[in-house]
Amino acid sequence: MNAFIFGMGFSAAATAEFLRANHPDMPIACTVRTPEKAARLSAQGFSAHVFDGTAPGLTLGPNLRAASHVVFSIAPGAEGDPALVHHRADLDAAAGLEWLCYYSTVGVYGDFGGDWIDESAPLVPRNDRSDRRVLAEQAWRDYATQRGVPLTILRLAGIYGPGRSTFDKLEDGTSRRIVKPGQVFNRIHVADIGRITALAAEARLNGTFNLSDDEPAPPQDVIVHAAEMLGMAPPPAQDFATAPMTPMQASFYADNKRCSNAAIKAALGIELLYPTYREGLAQILETRS
Repeated sequence: MNAFIFGMGFSAAATAEFLRANHPDMPIACTVRTPEKAARLSAQGFSAHVFDGTAPGLTLGPNLRAASHVVFSIAPGAEGDPALVHHRADLDAAAGLEWLCYYSTVGVYGDFGGDWIDESAPLVPRNDRSDRRVLAEQAWRDYATQRGVPLTILRLAGIYGPGRSTFDKLEDGTSRRIVKPGQVFNRIHVADIGRITALAAEARLNGTFNLSDDEPAPPQDVIVHAAEMLGMAPPPAQDFATAPMTPMQASFYADNKRCSNAAIKAALGIELLYPTYREGLAQILETRS
């Protein structure tokens, strides 16, 4: 395999880690937004290129044309997915292309009143961010069909992991225990994203899959559990109806659903490394000690 990753952020870095663990000699190229991060990743053995999504990357063409497996981890803009907008010709010229992967979001579903849903649920997104994801998903399906290569679309739940968890917000004082009766959120540990993407790449998996843990849970329960693990008091409960919030913050509470992960587990014959927030938080706490 020869991998290329558009957008070497939190999730994609976990994917690169698992790919390297399974294939130590695999070439991995990637894009980042700044020269400073490109330099850091280059020092770690990646072929890193600067691409901010607003204009073509000046140096990435040769690596992209040589890629067999490509992961797209950049949010779409109003014009569409930046990789398709600016580097479709390079993808077209990738003669050895074998597999594509697109990171989407469970936000494409919209609100289901807390019910369980799977990938057959209708898409009724409730904000511009998710509208753009729906369009980007279809654009990548169309492109994969045109090229005759398999495409894995992973609809990611709320991502957490070391350095980005409830622990960090509790410790820096920004955690808020907002209570909205009946509300649950879907979550996924970053290591499960990395592992599943790497396994999907090896299998050249085709299809659209939810990637969420086994237990969508009320956000206040996660905060209380994390606070107990740290031996500190949780922040006071605040009623969603009266809690001050920005429109962006409030928008996350507009969708309420439980996303099944049965399809991806069956497709790869696996269970999650961190099936609930309890195991995930325990792993994070262990890495901090």
